[in-house]
Formats: sequence, structure tokens, C-alpha cells
Amino acid sequence: MPNEQPQPRRAPWPQDTRVLDPRSLRGLAHPLRIQLLRSLRHDGPATASGLAGRLGESSGATSYHLRQLAAHGFVEDDPSLGKGRERWWRAVQRGISWDESLHHDADPAVRGAADLLLHEVAAHHTQELSTWIATRHDWDPVWAGASDMSDFTLRLPPAVARDLGERLHALIDEYRDHPQADAADAARVRLHLHAFPQREG
Repeated sequence: MPNEQPQPRRAPWPQDTRVLDPRSLRGLAHPLRIQLLRSLRHDGPATASGLAGRLGESSGATSYHLRQLAAHGFVEDDPSLGKGRERWWRAVQRGISWDESLHHDADPAVRGAADLLLHEVAAHHTQELSTWIATRHDWDPVWAGASDMSDFTLRLPPAVARDLGERLHALIDEYRDHPQADAADAARVRLHLHAFPQREG
């Protein structure tokens, strides 16, 4: 939802990036777990019941899957927020990465988990973009000019495509803790980066 108010700086992440291995990939590859982790990363710490309300799920389901995420090291208790029996959860890492060998793992369960995760991410990107298009008139008009929905076609070998992606990631990282992040007109900005080969003809 549009939010014109400046957002407080988030506390430093316990870890920046989690590199997935076959076990952790299988542990994450469930639609609700992916949603829970995304919500904790984007919207901050929450209880199981709070997440249930955000996602339209039962608190029993969110509690179970939060425990599974914790068992794989994706989430943990937030001791600064818990009071009494109330258990607050936070994401441990800012993001995830993985080695391309997981796409070709000998275990079909690992390959299936990779497929599920990629499809969930792609579906969420589509949903976010559609939400922006549908709600763009609710925002200050200056955001229409500041947003971007471009596509490009290049001819590159795999090594050069990888280099391009790494350079784009490095550039984006320079803006993560920008000095103007607390400006009155600042908002959370989502960037989607998709790069993939395409058949010609």
C-alpha cells in the first residue's frame, strides 16, 4: 500500500545473504514459507498471529512453518520485542543466493524445490508490478516519472551475462543505505532484475 511517511531505519541485519544448499533449499521451498520470509524481510518482525493476519492464513499454519524456517536458519526469535508468551520472529538474512549446480542436482527433490522457489519469486514479481500499475494514481505524480518498466535485448555469451548481472547488483548495493533514505518523500522502492536467454526466430 502507498505510504508517504518516512520509514525508520531497520536495525542491522544479523546476516546479509544466505547461500542455499540442497537441505536449506528444500526447507524453504514451500509457498507459505516463502511468503512468511518475504513478509518478515519487507515488513519487519511479527508474531505468528500477526503474520496470519497479513497473509490470510491461520496462526496454526504460520506457527508451524515459522518453526520450520527457524530449523533451517532463515528466521529467529527477536528478543527485543517478545513479552511474556508473545513470540516475535525476525528474518536472519537480507536475501538469499544459490549456486547454479542446484538446478542440476542429482536429487529430483532438490531440482523440484528450485523450480518451486523460482516460480514463486516470478509470480510475486508479477503481482508487485501489477499492484503498482493499479495503484500508481494513489501516489504523488512524481513517482510516475521515477518508476521504470524497461526491457532490453542484448547478444551476450554466458560469462558476459554473468558479469553484467554482478555489476548491476554491485550498483544496486551502493543505494541500500543511501543518505537520503530517511527523507520525507522517501518510499520503499522495489527493483526486479530478470536476465535470461531467449530463442530467436
